[in-house]
Amino acid sequence: MQKLSENLTETFTYEELKRYVEGIRAEIEHTEDNDSILKQAIWLASSHYEMTFSLDTSISERVIFPISDTEKRGIEDARFVRFITPKGEVIYYATYTAYDGFSILPKLLTTKDFYHFTVKPIHGEIANKGAAIFPRKIKGKYAMLCRIDGENNYIAYSDYINIWNEAIHLVQEPESPYEFIQIGNCGSPIETAAGWLIITHSVGPMREYSIGASLLDLENPHIEIGRLSLPILTPNDMEREGYVPNVVYSCGAIVHNDQLIMPYAMSDYASTYATINLNELIQAILQPEI
Repeated sequence: MQKLSENLTETFTYEELKRYVEGIRAEIEHTEDNDSILKQAIWLASSHYEMTFSLDTSISERVIFPISDTEKRGIEDARFVRFITPKGEVIYYATYTAYDGFSILPKLLTTKDFYHFTVKPIHGEIANKGAAIFPRKIKGKYAMLCRIDGENNYIAYSDYINIWNEAIHLVQEPESPYEFIQIGNCGSPIETAAGWLIITHSVGPMREYSIGASLLDLENPHIEIGRLSLPILTPNDMEREGYVPNVVYSCGAIVHNDQLIMPYAMSDYASTYATINLNELIQAILQPEI
């Protein structure tokens, strides 16, 4: 495989790499190791790419479709966040799940202007489906909500935005009946004066997906300081029937004029949105008896 590393230039297109790999494949001995290295080279290249939209397009025309083989069957559950660097620079990140029909691959989408985007895999033992990045660093490190065991919410920290190997902290376990089976995040945390507002999705009896809310400590977000004992949203009669029935699910929310605005999906057949007063929600989390 030395010839492959000697002849590749510093920059190349994906199609150029595919042609070169096919040429190498025809010349070398077909051993298991050689075939594996060639497949990994193609897989790695297809997982990294960039896309640029014309400046005269409206934002509604900038639709991102699956491009690489690793996502040919779907780009799922993008969790966008407006990230502020320590120098005050604004970068927009989105974690999403790439699906090729057989396996998933966590990926990271990055843009500063919503015209030019870069895409790369998220690496590491903690990389998983449903990751959500905090909108700023915590004590000098990137922070991310994740659910590595399929049941509980965790927080991970890293020095690198796309490599997650460090120790994690268990933050939330199912407590209330509507969280009977599992709890996960509905997007990146929202910073408030009272703490990090976490919108959660939970699975309860009859596989009903509901949406709840909780608060984490601002400087030590692995500490939960409050959680609603009842969901803020459950599927109503109109939202229970669909491709995936009995589900309401969100991947993010924003605050506008003291209102939390949350788009959400209804049983995987349509989308709508809900609003709630932010201050009233925070007070309900901190004083659940009211």
